[in-house]
Amino acid sequence: MDRIITTIQNIFKIPDLRKKLLFTLFIFFIYRLGGHIPLPGIDIAALTAWFAGQAKGILGLYDIFAGGNVSRATIFALGIMPYISASIIMQLLSAVLPLLQKLQHEGEEGRKKITQYTRYMTILLAVVQGYAISILLEGLAPGGVHVVVNPGLPFRLITVLTLTAGTVFVMWLGEKITEHGIGNGISMIILVGIIARTPNDAINITRQLFAGTIGITAVAFVIIIFILITAAVVLVTQAQRRIPVQYAKVVRGRKIYGGQSTYIPLNVNAAGVIPIIFAQSIIMLPTTLAGFFRGNAFSDWFVGFMGIGGAPYSILYGLLVVFFAFFYTSIVINPQDIADNMRKYGGFIPGKRPGRQTKEYIDKVISRITLPGAIFYALIAISPVYIINFSRVPVWFGGTSVLITVGVILETVAQIESHLTMRNYEGFLKKGKIKGRR
Repeated sequence: MDRIITTIQNIFKIPDLRKKLLFTLFIFFIYRLGGHIPLPGIDIAALTAWFAGQAKGILGLYDIFAGGNVSRATIFALGIMPYISASIIMQLLSAVLPLLQKLQHEGEEGRKKITQYTRYMTILLAVVQGYAISILLEGLAPGGVHVVVNPGLPFRLITVLTLTAGTVFVMWLGEKITEHGIGNGISMIILVGIIARTPNDAINITRQLFAGTIGITAVAFVIIIFILITAAVVLVTQAQRRIPVQYAKVVRGRKIYGGQSTYIPLNVNAAGVIPIIFAQSIIMLPTTLAGFFRGNAFSDWFVGFMGIGGAPYSILYGLLVVFFAFFYTSIVINPQDIADNMRKYGGFIPGKRPGRQTKEYIDKVISRITLPGAIFYALIAISPVYIINFSRVPVWFGGTSVLITVGVILETVAQIESHLTMRNYEGFLKKGKIKGRR
Protein backbone atom coordinates (compact mmCIF):
# COMPACT_ATOMS: atom_id res chain seq x y z
CA MET A 1 0.00 0.00 0.00
CA ASP A 2 2.87 2.36 0.85
CA ARG A 3 4.45 1.63 -2.53
CA ILE A 4 1.21 2.53 -4.31
CA ILE A 5 0.95 5.81 -2.41
CA THR A 6 4.59 6.61 -3.18
CA THR A 7 4.03 5.81 -6.86
CA ILE A 8 1.03 8.14 -7.02
CA GLN A 9 3.17 10.85 -5.45
CA ASN A 10 5.87 10.23 -8.06
CA ILE A 11 3.30 10.62 -10.84
CA PHE A 12 2.63 14.17 -9.75
CA LYS A 13 6.35 14.92 -9.45
CA ILE A 14 6.78 14.53 -13.21
CA PRO A 15 5.44 17.72 -14.89
CA ASP A 16 4.67 16.09 -18.24
CA LEU A 17 2.88 13.10 -16.72
CA ARG A 18 1.02 15.30 -14.24
CA LYS A 19 -0.18 17.52 -17.09
CA LYS A 20 -1.42 14.52 -19.09
CA LEU A 21 -3.25 13.04 -16.12
CA LEU A 22 -4.95 16.30 -15.13
CA PHE A 23 -5.94 16.95 -18.74
CA THR A 24 -7.53 13.48 -18.96
CA LEU A 25 -9.46 14.05 -15.72
CA PHE A 26 -10.65 17.41 -17.03
CA ILE A 27 -11.99 15.76 -20.21
CA PHE A 28 -13.76 13.18 -18.04
CA PHE A 29 -15.40 16.00 -16.10
CA ILE A 30 -16.64 17.66 -19.31
CA TYR A 31 -17.99 14.35 -20.61
CA ARG A 32 -19.87 13.60 -17.40
CA LEU A 33 -21.16 17.18 -17.22
CA GLY A 34 -22.57 16.96 -20.75
CA GLY A 35 -24.17 13.64 -19.79
CA HIS A 36 -26.64 15.52 -17.59
CA ILE A 37 -28.01 17.82 -20.32
CA PRO A 38 -31.30 16.27 -21.58
CA LEU A 39 -32.71 16.41 -25.08
CA PRO A 40 -35.41 19.09 -25.59
CA GLY A 41 -39.03 17.96 -25.43
CA ILE A 42 -38.49 14.84 -23.28
CA ASP A 43 -40.44 13.84 -20.17
CA ILE A 44 -37.57 12.41 -18.14
CA ALA A 45 -39.84 10.89 -15.47
CA ALA A 46 -41.83 8.94 -18.07
CA LEU A 47 -38.63 7.78 -19.80
CA THR A 48 -37.14 6.60 -16.50
CA ALA A 49 -40.33 4.65 -15.74
CA TRP A 50 -40.16 2.90 -19.11
CA PHE A 51 -36.43 2.26 -18.97
CA ALA A 52 -36.66 0.60 -15.55
CA GLY A 53 -38.06 -2.50 -17.26
CA GLN A 54 -35.45 -2.46 -20.01
CA ALA A 55 -32.28 -2.62 -17.89
CA LYS A 56 -31.22 -5.99 -19.27
CA GLY A 57 -32.28 -5.46 -22.84
CA ILE A 58 -30.18 -4.31 -25.76
CA LEU A 59 -30.85 -0.68 -24.84
CA GLY A 60 -29.63 -1.40 -21.32
CA LEU A 61 -26.37 -2.68 -22.78
CA TYR A 62 -26.08 0.32 -25.08
CA ASP A 63 -26.74 2.52 -22.05
CA ILE A 64 -23.68 1.04 -20.31
CA PHE A 65 -21.36 2.14 -23.12
CA ALA A 66 -23.03 5.55 -23.20
CA GLY A 67 -22.57 6.05 -19.46
CA GLY A 68 -26.30 6.11 -18.70
CA ASN A 69 -26.96 8.80 -21.30
CA VAL A 70 -29.57 6.72 -23.14
CA SER A 71 -31.76 6.18 -20.08
CA ARG A 72 -31.59 9.90 -19.34
CA ALA A 73 -32.01 10.90 -23.03
CA THR A 74 -29.08 13.33 -22.89
CA ILE A 75 -27.22 15.03 -25.72
CA PHE A 76 -24.57 12.26 -25.46
CA ALA A 77 -27.10 9.43 -25.83
CA LEU A 78 -25.32 7.99 -28.87
CA GLY A 79 -21.98 8.15 -27.10
CA ILE A 80 -18.94 7.06 -29.04
CA MET A 81 -20.57 4.04 -30.71
CA PRO A 82 -21.11 5.69 -34.16
CA TYR A 83 -17.39 6.47 -34.30
CA ILE A 84 -16.51 2.87 -33.40
CA SER A 85 -18.88 1.56 -36.07
CA ALA A 86 -17.33 3.92 -38.61
CA SER A 87 -13.84 2.75 -37.63
CA ILE A 88 -14.86 -0.87 -38.15
CA ILE A 89 -16.30 -0.12 -41.58
CA MET A 90 -13.17 1.81 -42.64
CA GLN A 91 -10.84 -0.95 -41.50
CA LEU A 92 -12.88 -3.57 -43.35
CA LEU A 93 -12.91 -1.40 -46.48
CA SER A 94 -9.15 -0.82 -46.15
CA ALA A 95 -8.64 -4.55 -46.56
CA VAL A 96 -10.48 -4.68 -49.92
CA LEU A 97 -10.33 -1.21 -51.55
CA PRO A 98 -7.03 -0.39 -53.35
CA LEU A 99 -7.50 3.36 -52.74
CA LEU A 100 -7.60 2.95 -48.96
CA GLN A 101 -4.75 0.43 -49.07
CA LYS A 102 -2.67 3.01 -50.90
CA LEU A 103 -3.48 5.64 -48.28
CA GLN A 104 -2.38 3.26 -45.52
CA HIS A 105 1.07 3.03 -47.09
CA GLU A 106 1.47 6.79 -47.46
CA GLY A 107 2.47 7.27 -43.85
CA GLU A 108 1.13 10.03 -41.65
CA GLU A 109 -0.63 11.92 -44.46
CA GLY A 110 -2.49 8.80 -45.57
CA ARG A 111 -3.62 8.05 -42.02
CA LYS A 112 -4.90 11.59 -41.66
CA LYS A 113 -7.06 11.18 -44.76
CA ILE A 114 -8.45 7.86 -43.51
CA THR A 115 -9.21 9.47 -40.14
CA GLN A 116 -11.07 12.27 -41.94
CA TYR A 117 -13.14 9.75 -43.91
CA THR A 118 -13.91 7.97 -40.63
CA ARG A 119 -15.21 11.23 -39.18
CA TYR A 120 -17.50 11.80 -42.17
CA MET A 121 -18.88 8.27 -41.81
CA THR A 122 -19.37 8.85 -38.08
CA ILE A 123 -21.62 11.82 -38.83
CA LEU A 124 -23.63 9.76 -41.31
CA LEU A 125 -24.12 6.91 -38.83
CA ALA A 126 -24.99 9.36 -36.05
CA VAL A 127 -27.72 10.87 -38.23
CA VAL A 128 -29.19 7.42 -38.95
CA GLN A 129 -29.04 6.26 -35.33
CA GLY A 130 -30.29 9.61 -34.05
CA TYR A 131 -33.35 9.39 -36.29
CA ALA A 132 -33.99 5.83 -35.08
CA ILE A 133 -33.84 7.00 -31.47
CA SER A 134 -36.23 9.87 -32.17
CA ILE A 135 -38.79 7.41 -33.60
CA LEU A 136 -38.25 5.08 -30.65
CA LEU A 137 -38.84 7.89 -28.14
CA GLU A 138 -42.02 8.97 -29.90
CA GLY A 139 -43.45 5.48 -29.56
CA LEU A 140 -42.87 5.22 -25.80
CA ALA A 141 -45.84 5.85 -23.51
CA PRO A 142 -45.41 4.01 -20.17
CA GLY A 143 -48.62 4.16 -18.14
CA GLY A 144 -50.28 6.22 -20.87
CA VAL A 145 -47.79 9.10 -20.43
CA HIS A 146 -45.90 9.93 -23.62
CA VAL A 147 -42.15 10.35 -23.29
CA VAL A 148 -42.08 12.96 -26.07
CA VAL A 149 -44.12 16.04 -25.18
CA ASN A 150 -44.67 17.27 -28.78
CA PRO A 151 -43.92 14.49 -31.28
CA GLY A 152 -43.54 15.23 -34.96
CA LEU A 153 -41.03 16.29 -37.57
CA PRO A 154 -39.64 19.28 -35.58
CA PHE A 155 -38.83 17.00 -32.64
CA ARG A 156 -37.12 14.48 -34.93
CA LEU A 157 -34.99 17.15 -36.62
CA ILE A 158 -33.93 18.70 -33.31
CA THR A 159 -33.13 15.26 -31.87
CA VAL A 160 -31.04 14.25 -34.90
CA LEU A 161 -29.09 17.51 -34.88
CA THR A 162 -28.51 17.40 -31.12
CA LEU A 163 -27.44 13.76 -30.98
CA THR A 164 -25.16 14.14 -34.02
CA ALA A 165 -23.51 17.21 -32.50
CA GLY A 166 -23.12 15.34 -29.21
CA THR A 167 -21.45 12.39 -30.95
CA VAL A 168 -19.03 14.66 -32.82
CA PHE A 169 -18.15 16.42 -29.58
CA VAL A 170 -17.53 13.10 -27.75
CA MET A 171 -15.39 11.95 -30.68
CA TRP A 172 -13.37 15.17 -30.39
CA LEU A 173 -12.95 14.63 -26.64
CA GLY A 174 -11.64 11.12 -27.25
CA GLU A 175 -9.14 12.33 -29.83
CA LYS A 176 -7.90 15.02 -27.45
CA ILE A 177 -7.29 12.41 -24.74
CA THR A 178 -5.26 10.33 -27.19
CA GLU A 179 -3.30 13.39 -28.30
CA HIS A 180 -2.69 15.18 -25.00
CA GLY A 181 -3.76 12.80 -22.23
CA ILE A 182 -3.19 9.28 -20.91
CA GLY A 183 -4.39 6.16 -22.70
CA ASN A 184 -6.49 5.60 -25.80
CA GLY A 185 -9.16 8.30 -25.83
CA ILE A 186 -12.00 6.21 -27.26
CA SER A 187 -11.40 3.37 -24.81
CA MET A 188 -11.13 5.81 -21.92
CA ILE A 189 -14.48 7.40 -22.80
CA ILE A 190 -16.13 3.96 -22.79
CA LEU A 191 -14.41 3.13 -19.49
CA VAL A 192 -15.84 6.26 -17.86
CA GLY A 193 -19.32 5.31 -19.07
CA ILE A 194 -19.02 1.84 -17.56
CA ILE A 195 -17.63 2.99 -14.22
CA ALA A 196 -20.22 5.77 -13.93
CA ARG A 197 -22.97 3.17 -13.36
CA THR A 198 -21.17 1.43 -10.48
CA PRO A 199 -22.44 3.69 -7.63
CA ASN A 200 -26.07 3.35 -8.76
CA ASP A 201 -25.75 -0.44 -9.00
CA ALA A 202 -24.21 -0.60 -5.51
CA ILE A 203 -27.03 1.54 -4.08
CA ASN A 204 -29.73 -0.59 -5.76
CA ILE A 205 -28.22 -3.81 -4.42
CA THR A 206 -27.95 -2.37 -0.91
CA ARG A 207 -31.57 -1.22 -0.94
CA GLN A 208 -32.90 -4.57 -2.13
CA LEU A 209 -30.65 -6.39 0.30
CA PHE A 210 -32.10 -4.51 3.27
CA ALA A 211 -35.60 -4.83 1.82
CA GLY A 212 -35.20 -8.60 1.69
CA THR A 213 -35.91 -8.97 -2.03
CA ILE A 214 -32.50 -10.56 -2.58
CA GLY A 215 -30.41 -12.71 -0.26
CA ILE A 216 -26.91 -12.13 1.04
CA THR A 217 -25.88 -15.51 -0.39
CA ALA A 218 -26.75 -14.44 -3.94
CA VAL A 219 -24.85 -11.17 -3.54
CA ALA A 220 -21.79 -12.96 -2.14
CA PHE A 221 -21.95 -15.46 -5.01
CA VAL A 222 -21.96 -12.67 -7.61
CA ILE A 223 -19.08 -10.84 -5.89
CA ILE A 224 -16.93 -14.00 -5.78
CA ILE A 225 -17.64 -14.78 -9.44
CA PHE A 226 -16.83 -11.18 -10.36
CA ILE A 227 -13.45 -11.38 -8.57
CA LEU A 228 -12.59 -14.72 -10.20
CA ILE A 229 -13.53 -13.45 -13.67
CA THR A 230 -11.48 -10.28 -13.17
CA ALA A 231 -8.44 -12.29 -12.03
CA ALA A 232 -8.74 -14.64 -15.01
CA VAL A 233 -9.01 -11.71 -17.42
CA VAL A 234 -5.90 -10.09 -15.95
CA LEU A 235 -3.91 -13.33 -16.26
CA VAL A 236 -4.91 -13.94 -19.87
CA THR A 237 -4.43 -10.28 -20.84
CA GLN A 238 -0.88 -10.32 -19.46
CA ALA A 239 -0.01 -13.78 -20.87
CA GLN A 240 2.70 -13.90 -23.53
CA ARG A 241 4.32 -16.39 -25.87
CA ARG A 242 7.98 -15.50 -26.18
CA ILE A 243 9.77 -16.56 -29.36
CA PRO A 244 13.57 -16.75 -28.83
CA VAL A 245 15.71 -14.72 -31.24
CA GLN A 246 19.47 -14.96 -31.71
CA TYR A 247 21.57 -12.26 -33.37
CA ALA A 248 24.71 -13.26 -35.21
CA LYS A 249 28.10 -11.84 -34.24
CA VAL A 250 29.56 -9.26 -36.58
CA VAL A 251 33.27 -8.35 -36.41
CA ARG A 252 34.15 -4.81 -37.46
CA GLY A 253 37.79 -4.00 -36.91
CA ARG A 254 38.61 -4.87 -33.33
CA LYS A 255 35.03 -4.71 -32.14
CA ILE A 256 32.41 -7.45 -32.08
CA TYR A 257 28.76 -6.48 -32.51
CA GLY A 258 25.64 -8.58 -31.93
CA GLY A 259 25.67 -12.09 -30.60
CA GLN A 260 23.06 -11.45 -27.91
CA SER A 261 19.88 -13.43 -27.35
CA THR A 262 16.44 -11.86 -26.98
CA TYR A 263 12.84 -12.76 -27.70
CA ILE A 264 9.71 -11.57 -29.51
CA PRO A 265 6.84 -11.12 -27.00
CA LEU A 266 3.50 -12.12 -28.53
CA ASN A 267 0.46 -11.46 -26.35
CA VAL A 268 -2.29 -14.06 -26.20
CA ASN A 269 -4.68 -11.20 -26.86
CA ALA A 270 -2.68 -8.84 -29.06
CA ALA A 271 -5.81 -6.96 -30.18
CA GLY A 272 -6.69 -5.87 -26.61
CA VAL A 273 -10.26 -4.76 -26.01
CA ILE A 274 -10.85 -3.79 -29.64
CA PRO A 275 -12.56 -7.10 -30.65
CA ILE A 276 -15.01 -6.75 -27.74
CA ILE A 277 -15.87 -3.16 -28.63
CA PHE A 278 -16.16 -3.94 -32.33
CA ALA A 279 -18.34 -7.02 -31.76
CA GLN A 280 -20.62 -5.08 -29.42
CA SER A 281 -20.95 -2.24 -31.89
CA ILE A 282 -21.84 -4.57 -34.77
CA ILE A 283 -24.38 -6.57 -32.76
CA MET A 284 -26.12 -3.35 -31.69
CA LEU A 285 -26.49 -2.05 -35.25
CA PRO A 286 -29.39 -4.31 -36.42
CA THR A 287 -31.39 -3.55 -33.29
CA THR A 288 -30.83 0.16 -33.80
CA LEU A 289 -32.09 -0.08 -37.37
CA ALA A 290 -35.12 -2.01 -36.13
CA GLY A 291 -36.06 1.16 -34.27
CA PHE A 292 -37.22 2.60 -37.59
CA PHE A 293 -40.04 0.06 -37.69
CA ARG A 294 -41.50 0.07 -34.20
CA GLY A 295 -44.82 -1.79 -34.14
CA ASN A 296 -43.90 -3.88 -37.17
CA ALA A 297 -44.35 -7.59 -36.47
CA PHE A 298 -41.02 -8.65 -37.96
CA SER A 299 -39.11 -5.82 -36.30
CA ASP A 300 -40.55 -6.64 -32.88
CA TRP A 301 -39.81 -10.32 -33.41
CA PHE A 302 -36.22 -9.59 -34.40
CA VAL A 303 -35.60 -7.46 -31.31
CA GLY A 304 -36.93 -10.26 -29.13
CA PHE A 305 -35.00 -12.89 -31.08
CA MET A 306 -31.72 -11.03 -30.55
CA GLY A 307 -32.42 -10.36 -26.88
CA ILE A 308 -29.49 -10.48 -24.48
CA GLY A 309 -29.19 -13.87 -22.80
CA GLY A 310 -30.73 -15.74 -25.72
CA ALA A 311 -28.89 -18.37 -27.73
CA PRO A 312 -28.84 -16.39 -31.05
CA TYR A 313 -27.36 -13.32 -29.36
CA SER A 314 -24.75 -15.35 -27.45
CA ILE A 315 -23.64 -17.38 -30.48
CA LEU A 316 -23.41 -14.38 -32.79
CA TYR A 317 -21.63 -12.29 -30.16
CA GLY A 318 -19.08 -15.05 -29.50
CA LEU A 319 -18.37 -15.57 -33.21
CA LEU A 320 -17.91 -11.83 -33.73
CA VAL A 321 -15.43 -11.61 -30.86
CA VAL A 322 -13.37 -14.47 -32.31
CA PHE A 323 -13.51 -12.99 -35.82
CA PHE A 324 -12.42 -9.50 -34.77
CA ALA A 325 -9.67 -10.95 -32.56
CA PHE A 326 -8.09 -12.58 -35.63
CA PHE A 327 -8.90 -9.64 -37.89
CA TYR A 328 -7.39 -6.95 -35.67
CA THR A 329 -4.39 -9.10 -34.72
CA SER A 330 -3.58 -9.43 -38.42
CA ILE A 331 -3.59 -5.63 -38.61
CA VAL A 332 -1.39 -4.89 -35.57
CA ILE A 333 1.07 -7.76 -36.11
CA ASN A 334 2.57 -8.41 -39.53
CA PRO A 335 4.73 -11.59 -39.53
CA GLN A 336 6.32 -10.58 -42.84
CA ASP A 337 7.55 -7.26 -41.42
CA ILE A 338 8.91 -9.00 -38.32
CA ALA A 339 10.79 -11.56 -40.43
CA ASP A 340 12.21 -8.86 -42.74
CA ASN A 341 13.42 -6.73 -39.84
CA MET A 342 15.07 -9.72 -38.18
CA ARG A 343 16.93 -10.61 -41.36
CA LYS A 344 17.92 -6.99 -41.90
CA TYR A 345 19.64 -6.80 -38.50
CA GLY A 346 21.11 -10.30 -38.55
CA GLY A 347 18.58 -11.96 -36.27
CA PHE A 348 17.11 -15.42 -36.59
CA ILE A 349 14.94 -17.89 -34.71
CA PRO A 350 16.94 -20.99 -33.73
CA GLY A 351 16.04 -23.85 -36.04
CA LYS A 352 14.27 -21.60 -38.57
CA ARG A 353 15.74 -20.12 -41.72
CA PRO A 354 15.48 -16.35 -42.15
CA GLY A 355 12.81 -15.15 -44.54
CA ARG A 356 9.82 -17.22 -45.55
CA GLN A 357 10.29 -20.02 -43.00
CA THR A 358 10.56 -17.49 -40.16
CA LYS A 359 7.45 -15.65 -41.38
CA GLU A 360 5.43 -18.88 -41.56
CA TYR A 361 6.57 -19.93 -38.10
CA ILE A 362 5.60 -16.60 -36.53
CA ASP A 363 2.24 -16.67 -38.33
CA LYS A 364 1.62 -20.20 -37.04
CA VAL A 365 2.42 -19.21 -33.45
CA ILE A 366 0.16 -16.14 -33.65
CA SER A 367 -2.75 -18.25 -34.90
CA ARG A 368 -2.26 -20.85 -32.17
CA ILE A 369 -2.22 -18.37 -29.30
CA THR A 370 -4.93 -16.08 -30.70
CA LEU A 371 -7.58 -18.81 -31.00
CA PRO A 372 -7.70 -19.89 -27.32
CA GLY A 373 -7.41 -16.25 -26.23
CA ALA A 374 -10.33 -15.24 -28.46
CA ILE A 375 -12.48 -18.17 -27.27
CA PHE A 376 -11.72 -17.28 -23.64
CA TYR A 377 -12.72 -13.66 -24.22
CA ALA A 378 -15.91 -14.74 -25.98
CA LEU A 379 -16.89 -17.00 -23.06
CA ILE A 380 -16.12 -14.29 -20.51
CA ALA A 381 -18.18 -11.79 -22.51
CA ILE A 382 -21.22 -14.07 -22.58
CA SER A 383 -21.24 -16.04 -19.30
CA PRO A 384 -21.95 -13.23 -16.76
CA VAL A 385 -25.35 -12.61 -18.37
CA TYR A 386 -26.42 -16.11 -17.40
CA ILE A 387 -24.85 -15.76 -13.96
CA ILE A 388 -26.85 -12.59 -13.27
CA ASN A 389 -30.07 -14.20 -14.52
CA PHE A 390 -29.43 -17.22 -12.29
CA SER A 391 -28.65 -15.19 -9.15
CA ARG A 392 -31.31 -12.51 -9.86
CA VAL A 393 -29.03 -9.81 -8.47
CA PRO A 394 -30.02 -6.47 -10.08
CA VAL A 395 -26.60 -5.41 -11.32
CA TRP A 396 -25.02 -5.42 -14.74
CA PHE A 397 -21.38 -6.43 -14.75
CA GLY A 398 -21.44 -8.12 -18.13
CA GLY A 399 -18.28 -9.79 -19.34
CA THR A 400 -17.96 -7.07 -21.94
CA SER A 401 -17.75 -4.45 -19.19
CA VAL A 402 -15.19 -6.46 -17.24
CA LEU A 403 -12.99 -7.09 -20.29
CA ILE A 404 -13.04 -3.46 -21.38
CA THR A 405 -12.44 -2.15 -17.85
CA VAL A 406 -9.52 -4.49 -17.14
CA GLY A 407 -8.00 -4.06 -20.60
CA VAL A 408 -8.15 -0.26 -20.59
CA ILE A 409 -6.82 0.01 -17.03
CA LEU A 410 -3.88 -2.30 -17.80
CA GLU A 411 -3.04 -0.34 -20.96
CA THR A 412 -3.22 2.95 -19.06
CA VAL A 413 -1.08 1.62 -16.20
CA ALA A 414 1.48 0.42 -18.77
CA GLN A 415 1.71 3.94 -20.21
CA ILE A 416 2.17 5.43 -16.75
CA GLU A 417 4.80 2.78 -16.02
CA SER A 418 6.77 3.77 -19.11
CA HIS A 419 6.76 7.44 -18.08
CA LEU A 420 7.94 6.57 -14.56
CA THR A 421 10.64 4.18 -15.78
CA MET A 422 12.05 6.76 -18.21
CA ARG A 423 12.62 9.08 -15.25
CA ASN A 424 14.09 6.44 -12.91
CA TYR A 425 10.94 5.95 -10.85
CA GLU A 426 9.42 2.59 -9.97
CA GLY A 427 5.81 2.10 -11.07
CA PHE A 428 2.73 0.29 -9.78
CA LEU A 429 3.90 -3.10 -10.98
CA LYS A 430 7.53 -2.84 -9.90
CA LYS A 431 9.04 -4.38 -6.80
CA GLY A 432 11.65 -2.85 -4.58
CA LYS A 433 12.41 0.61 -3.33
CA ILE A 434 11.52 3.81 -5.14
CA LYS A 435 14.48 5.37 -6.88
CA GLY A 436 14.60 9.11 -6.89
CA ARG A 437 16.18 11.27 -9.54
CA ARG A 438 19.69 12.51 -8.99
